[in-house]
Amino acid sequence: MKSGRLLSILLLLQTRGRVPARELAKRLEVSVRTVYRDVDALSAAGVPVFAERGRHGGIELLAGFRTDVTGLTADESRALFVLAAGGAHAALGLDAALGSALRKVMAALPAPHRPAAEATSRRVLVDATRWKRGPGPEADLDTLRDAVFADRRLRLRYRHGGERETRTYTVDPYGLVAKAGVWYLVADHRGAPRLFRADRVHAARLLDAPVRRRPGVELADVWERLRRQVEERPGGIDVTVRVRRDRLDLFLRLNAPWLSDLPRDDGRSEWLTARLSYGVLGEVRHLLSFADRVEVLAPPEAREELARAAVAVTRLYDG
Repeated sequence: MKSGRLLSILLLLQTRGRVPARELAKRLEVSVRTVYRDVDALSAAGVPVFAERGRHGGIELLAGFRTDVTGLTADESRALFVLAAGGAHAALGLDAALGSALRKVMAALPAPHRPAAEATSRRVLVDATRWKRGPGPEADLDTLRDAVFADRRLRLRYRHGGERETRTYTVDPYGLVAKAGVWYLVADHRGAPRLFRADRVHAARLLDAPVRRRPGVELADVWERLRRQVEERPGGIDVTVRVRRDRLDLFLRLNAPWLSDLPRDDGRSEWLTARLSYGVLGEVRHLLSFADRVEVLAPPEAREELARAAVAVTRLYDG
């Protein structure tokens, strides 16, 4: 709705100062022309907003202008209280601050919406950690967090997966990303975007030098590029399997990161077919944990890999 978009523009300008029209258009998912029409509408309504064209131009409010917006809708009020409990905020040392902030938001909410918001916090819980995730090394986020918030360069001693020795990197952080319960540092190394898994950082030290980020590049942009590189990297393998119905729920929980096609359930069949996408062929071996409740149908090399693994296990226990 246009009224919601106008309010969003007003809040963005109030918190960010001057914002390029193109950035506003991207955030609001509209055209630049629509943004300028909205700015005209705000100006006609008495809001002191103006646009300055040119390379360093943008849209901004008259200095000192503030507005107190309290007209949250019921759904907006609920949305504020759907939060990841015991996860990202606690890891960053912000759980106490989050609780305090929510209490302030609750006090500022329109009275009719307070019961719904409070009920949402008790009825909806978001847990980003995968099922059956085994114990792994704890990530020390303190130094990484300090570097991100202070805009400082970092010196890392980092161990890559499959390697025993650590390597040293000097990086320029963009920020931290929590994905499925795993923290990652997104940073540039020698001007190129890199992804560092936080629990593989053996040591981190803040440098006195300020961070050197590429102009106009934001954390979300770098993360999207790196995420696509991981998910679309060459050399992967697509595997088709069939799963017995009595193990379907467990199969879906344990294989969620690799599922590319969910089983079609007709409610009658004993076996259901699913598709998985692995980075390397050897990852298919974890399906042996389902014994005869999961069968790999294709490709042939995946069946052969499981057969070799099964023979090796049989020899081990026959001995």
